Amino acid sequence: MKGIIYVRVSTEKESQESSIVRQKEELTSAAEKWDIQVIDVIEERASGYEVDRDGMLSVLDRLKEEEASMLLVQDETRLGRGNAKIALIHQLNKLNVSIYSLKDDGELILSETDTMILDIVAIVEEHQRKLHNAKIKRGMKRAVEAGFYPHKNLAQSDNAGGRKRLEVPIDEIVKLRGNGLTFHEIAAMLRGFGYSISKATAHRRYQEHKYKEEMDISENRE
Repeated sequence: MKGIIYVRVSTEKESQESSIVRQKEELTSAAEKWDIQVIDVIEERASGYEVDRDGMLSVLDRLKEEEASMLLVQDETRLGRGNAKIALIHQLNKLNVSIYSLKDDGELILSETDTMILDIVAIVEEHQRKLHNAKIKRGMKRAVEAGFYPHKNLAQSDNAGGRKRLEVPIDEIVKLRGNGLTFHEIAAMLRGFGYSISKATAHRRYQEHKYKEEMDISENRE
């Protein structure tokens, strides 16, 4: 089993340097006892209430790359505090990472409250995913009812190579917008057909198109 050791103190004070050294030594010794191969030791000096810590982001990147499947910490407070701790543990759970702590002399044991909160977060996230998918399906259904047929309107995208699929089909955006779809629904639907487009991009391209139309009309009048 491969693991990463993560040690953290909250400030740059010299008085906390001894804590960093102690955490590394104790976790290295514990890893040998737990038969875990340590591939790296990442230390950090930052507040536990912050989520976007450079050291922790490096840990997450390496775990996502499946370089290791275990994270070793002194205790849960080294991961973070408050909402930051919950958010990080939730992310680690999604990556199927096992968290080992010195305090628990093995796999991390969470309090009943933290376990309940994590269960709620997971349930809410799953419902958000289902709601998002439902919105995409609704948008696609409304688009088809409005006369948008993917096999006809996007036929050229299959023959034009990968780069062509990333182009924004402005004619379809205008048509779908004219049929009452929101920019969120338009972007979600087009992403389903292979276009890399956000709600903001769809809105911006639509506004650019309308502006160009107005300019053309103005020039024709002159």
